[in-house]
Amino acid sequence: MEREDYMRLALDLARQAAMAGDVPVGAVVADRTGQVIGRGQNRREEQKNAVRHAEIEAIEQACAALGSWRLDGCALYVTLEPCPMCAGAVINARVPVLVYGAKEPVTGSCGSVLNLFEERYGFRPAIYGGVLGEECAALLRAFFRDLR
Repeated sequence: MEREDYMRLALDLARQAAMAGDVPVGAVVADRTGQVIGRGQNRREEQKNAVRHAEIEAIEQACAALGSWRLDGCALYVTLEPCPMCAGAVINARVPVLVYGAKEPVTGSCGSVLNLFEERYGFRPAIYGGVLGEECAALLRAFFRDLR
């Protein structure tokens, strides 16, 4: 599968989050063979929990699938540029490839507000932004427009 294919899977999860009343963000983790081993969607409203972000859920599932906290050889695909918490989870799980869709001008931690991956943490993933970015951004815009 190509990056766009994984991002489409993440977009499907983002749409599910929106239907549940959460900000439409979805994420998937693929292992080195290309198999999806983690899926996540925002569930902050559903679970009334500030840390229930799509990336966290996908990383948790991937760690369980591999039986390891290290996600060597994996790639995380997420529809929105990660916040500081999720960027920290990428660093802590040693995810070597991060692919995101839309920029996040308020909390984006891959360069929009700051780039946590440029700090001296001893681990830096390859980062690819803007994959299906307009489609990801349009989903977010529609959600917030309908919310108002």
